[in-house]
Amino acid sequence: MDIIPLPKEKWKGTPIPSTIKSKSYYDFNISPLNKEGCKIELVKKDFEKEIVHTQEEYDFPDGLYQDYWENAEAFGVVGDNGKMLACIEVCPEEWSNRLMVTELWVSEELRGQGYGKRLMDKAKEVAAAQKRRTIILETQSFNTNAIGFYLHQGFEIIGFDTCCYTKNDIGRKEVRINLGYFFHREATKEFTK
Repeated sequence: MDIIPLPKEKWKGTPIPSTIKSKSYYDFNISPLNKEGCKIELVKKDFEKEIVHTQEEYDFPDGLYQDYWENAEAFGVVGDNGKMLACIEVCPEEWSNRLMVTELWVSEELRGQGYGKRLMDKAKEVAAAQKRRTIILETQSFNTNAIGFYLHQGFEIIGFDTCCYTKNDIGRKEVRINLGYFFHREATKEFTK
């Protein structure tokens, strides 16, 4: 199946039925900042039992073309019945000349067949065509499968937010982790400045 554009006129508001299952998480150990600095450590640990997060848990479930993502573009895989089976949505962050991956989802039936990589390759293609200096995205510390995928795709940690979702994100094992993909300098030196 081909990856095709998902135009806003047709796909705006389409829910993304993602369910995250995880047996592990990254635990954060952060010492207080003082004049000498601080120590930040992420350690992968196992949950006592597998956790499952669904869209129904959240006040703002994921969907394509949310109003706050101005100039977003989406691409995906659509089945013969017209149902979306996988998607990626990207949105330029103009002030920093970065491309943000706002959504990435692959249905259970397509997982393990390379569609995640193909969708991420599409994001890299869009970023290169727009001469973006990097691609950024966010995930959560309990989504270790996604983190592993992103690392395999060449992303690296660029930051985190320990109070993005609640006052106790570390305790809930749901810390926002920001990842970035930096293009090879030689291939993009004209727009990495």
